[in-house]
Amino acid sequence: MLNRTAKTEREGRARRATGIEKYNSNVDRRTSQNGPLVFSAFVAVVVFACVLGGGFALTGEFNVWWLLGALVVAWAATMCAHIAMQWEKVVIFRFGKFNRMAGPGLYLTIPFIEQTALKADQRIMVTGFGAEETLTSDLVPINVDAVLFWMVRDAKKACLEVENYYNSVSLAAQTALRDAIGRASVSEVAIRRNQLDQELQEVIEERTSVWGITVMSVEIRDIVIPQDLQEAMSAEAQAEREKNARMVLAEVEKDISSMLVDAANVYDENELAVRLRTMHLLYESAKNSGGTVVIPSAYSEGFSDAALKNMADSLKTPKG
Repeated sequence: MLNRTAKTEREGRARRATGIEKYNSNVDRRTSQNGPLVFSAFVAVVVFACVLGGGFALTGEFNVWWLLGALVVAWAATMCAHIAMQWEKVVIFRFGKFNRMAGPGLYLTIPFIEQTALKADQRIMVTGFGAEETLTSDLVPINVDAVLFWMVRDAKKACLEVENYYNSVSLAAQTALRDAIGRASVSEVAIRRNQLDQELQEVIEERTSVWGITVMSVEIRDIVIPQDLQEAMSAEAQAEREKNARMVLAEVEKDISSMLVDAANVYDENELAVRLRTMHLLYESAKNSGGTVVIPSAYSEGFSDAALKNMADSLKTPKG
């Protein structure tokens, strides 16, 4: 049973890794080699034909020596003439030391003396990375997936300062993500996603800038919290919402009570206000129900214009 559970967990981690790593830029296909290969073949054919044709023009015949010479010269020409694509920067060494930068376009090298050390792709690269079962500051294991957008700013530094800049950037991003998660609680990681993106970008930029790398942006894609903790956090959030609702209701009831106390004080000080309120309630009751209210004739005198005017004047005049 334990072996089956461990196998299931490994398969789950493998699926998560495959899911995030599918966003990685394909290193093997970052640049098309068709153009340089076609150009090299063209140079070889042209040089071979020129040398062989020149030998025939001088001697009037084809022989093995001219054929071998044409092959050697054609091979040397392909070793000298190269092209770099529009998005490439080429680092050239001479006798094992940095000599110059070349590209894009046509560039020449001296066979056996100069070598192409690196062809750096300067387009924006995409690297998916993540942190699996990383403990937060409150000791909760979570899984976080993120995507890094970056580019090679300085091909010379990318060649001289680090062995494999592509893998180094990926490892630096993973380390920065684990450090950021370890400094925050699980609720902070879940809520402060934008701040975490900015923090990761700054940290990764600081670590990789010495390699000639510029970080464009970092985006958190997914945060996976253990299921039992999700239920606990959901219950806590529900309790917090109910608490806030009760507090709002209590504040409203407090305001209503204060208004009722004020109204009671007014009614206590002026009996006419009570009578006016009573008549208003009777009027509203009859209006809403569409019925008829029967009142004694003596009480109906209070509805006359003169009585209402006297009541209004009494309300305006404060008691001495």
